Amino acid sequence: MEKKIADFKVGDTIKVHFKYFEGNTEKHGSFEGVVLAIRGKNESKTFTVRKISYGVGVERIFPLYSPLITKIEIKKRAKVRRAKLYYLRERKSLKLKKERVVSKEELEKEAKKEASGVKSEEVKKES
Repeated sequence: MEKKIADFKVGDTIKVHFKYFEGNTEKHGSFEGVVLAIRGKNESKTFTVRKISYGVGVERIFPLYSPLITKIEIKKRAKVRRAKLYYLRERKSLKLKKERVVSKEELEKEAKKEASGVKSEEVKKES
C-alpha cells in the first residue's frame, strides 16, 4: 500500500511528525515551520523546513518518502510567488523585530527623562 502524503507547497506552515532512534529506543518528535524549498523528483524528493527556535533559525531537510516520517500536518496555507524562499534566512522573526522596536521606544523615553532630569539638577545647583 502506498503512503498518503499531504499536498503542501512552498510557503506553507507545516508540522512534520517523525521517528528517531536514541540507542535502542524509538522516539517520536515533531518539527513545525515554513517550507522553504521542495526539490528532486519521485522517490528522491526532499523538502526544507525552517523555524525560529529561541531566536535562532533552524532548518531541517526531510526526504518526502522517508519511512521515518509518520505524518505531515498543514497548519497554514500561503500563496507565494517564488519557488524557493531562501530570502527568509536573512529576515528576522517578527517577534524579535517587535522586541527591538519596543526597546528603541523605551530608550527614547529614557533619554528624554535623563535630559529633563539633567536640566532640573542644573537649575537646582545654580539657585
